[in-house]
Amino acid sequence: MNTGPFDHTQATQAMRLALAEAVRAAERGEIPVGAVVLGAAGDLLAAAGNDRESTADPTAHAEVLALRAAARALGHWRLTGCTLVVTLEPCTMCAGAAVLSRVDRVVYGAADDKAGAVGSLWDVVRDRRLNHRPEVLPGILADESAALLRAFFAERR
Repeated sequence: MNTGPFDHTQATQAMRLALAEAVRAAERGEIPVGAVVLGAAGDLLAAAGNDRESTADPTAHAEVLALRAAARALGHWRLTGCTLVVTLEPCTMCAGAAVLSRVDRVVYGAADDKAGAVGSLWDVVRDRRLNHRPEVLPGILADESAALLRAFFAERR
């Protein structure tokens, strides 16, 4: 399903874009999670940060918003050849959205031991019972991603 090589340098560059989205989300009072979707050629199709609080939408996770925007940009829901890059390991909803959108790979920063569904708590994206299994690149700029989350929650305690 992978359309070509995707190296650590590309993953790091894309994660920096996702981190910028996470910072913007935090500035809006949202949990600092950011996501970007890259096209098959590595072009930026979409970028989003969490938006649950301001929209009162429980599905407004950064990943879902970025996948929706990428699908609009391409004009179809199949994101074959695309890469989802997110600062925090996707939850079950977002991992399911990645599978259903047919992205070729999921790149994430910090692991989420409490709700992660890309290897930590569950492993939705590699479940052989599903019809699509994206490649996974974990731990890209994990320390930076985790630090944003720690700082955000430390401020609120």
